[in-house]
Amino acid sequence: MTGSAPQAANLAVRFALELCMLAALGYAGFQLGDGVVAQVALTVALPLAAAALWGVAIAPKARRRAPDPGRAALELLLFAAAATALAVTGQPILGLILAAAMLVNVALMFAWKQRATA
Repeated sequence: MTGSAPQAANLAVRFALELCMLAALGYAGFQLGDGVVAQVALTVALPLAAAALWGVAIAPKARRRAPDPGRAALELLLFAAAATALAVTGQPILGLILAAAMLVNVALMFAWKQRATA
């Protein structure tokens, strides 16, 4: 990680976006579930699946971390799924905000060469 405040803030935003992605998937699971059991199952399963994929292939300390550009593609896929899930469940503005924030964050990460640390 570099020492500048904007770069440190970008990494903090990155973490917040990851949490937002998981929350969006959980929200969508609840909204899309038909009945309480399905709602609870999807609310848990969707973010859990995303977190598992993140932990295996994307996280900085993952044992089998995917190299770029594959890792970037996986990240984009997960964030696109979360943004789409928000849109499908009646929150298109939130989905658009999540997608836009993620794209700006990833662009800054590439520009500031932060991909190795995040």
